[in-house]
Amino acid sequence: MLFRSDTEEATRRLDEANAEEPAEGDDRAELATRVERLDARREALGKVNPLAKEEYEGEKTRLEELAAQRADLEASLAEIAKLRDELADTVQRRFTETFDAVARNFEEVSSTLFPGGEGRLRLVEPGEGAEGEEAEPGVEIELRPAGKKITRLTLLSGGEKALGAISFLFALFLAKPCPFYLLDEVEAALDDANIGRFVEMLRSMQAQTQFILITHHRKTMEIANRLYGVTMEEPGVSKLISVSLN
Repeated sequence: MLFRSDTEEATRRLDEANAEEPAEGDDRAELATRVERLDARREALGKVNPLAKEEYEGEKTRLEELAAQRADLEASLAEIAKLRDELADTVQRRFTETFDAVARNFEEVSSTLFPGGEGRLRLVEPGEGAEGEEAEPGVEIELRPAGKKITRLTLLSGGEKALGAISFLFALFLAKPCPFYLLDEVEAALDDANIGRFVEMLRSMQAQTQFILITHHRKTMEIANRLYGVTMEEPGVSKLISVSLN
């Protein structure tokens, strides 16, 4: 960039050299025009930041770090999506396996507890309700006692509903056996004949699991190995007693 003093110095040196003609490319008007053009460009650039290079390097480093963090996040999201899909597949597969096993057991148990009748489980999708009802997605229990065409639980008697619930419980027990089960007066609504069938189901499973029963029925107590009870020999004084029936 040429300043006024530089121009005067160049003019003085040119006069001292007694040059009759300016050298090629040293036309004063052309140089002046170029100086004006460069000044205009400098003004357009605005103020010069002497720390621009250092700031650029810092921002470049920060950008690289953010890009690396974004790549890590995208990789993590992809891994989470993969795990989500695998988990959904596993849940669906295990549910299908468990449902099929429980459905098979329910058919066998219900045919035992409802002699001459039948029962089944089926998956219900939204909008599949009977008689125009809007059904929630889930599992529906259908029972048909002997001599009846009824399959919906809401139309069964209290004892039949209780027996259907017991059938479902035992179907679950057979599909996923556990060391012991606690049953709290599940047979309270059954008559003597149905209690007899319930007791037979308990006997059939005694070899593979243990039942802890809370009951007031004599027939249910008869199959127990040990009875526990509470008595009040004195007013206000309770006493726990146990009896072994082996």
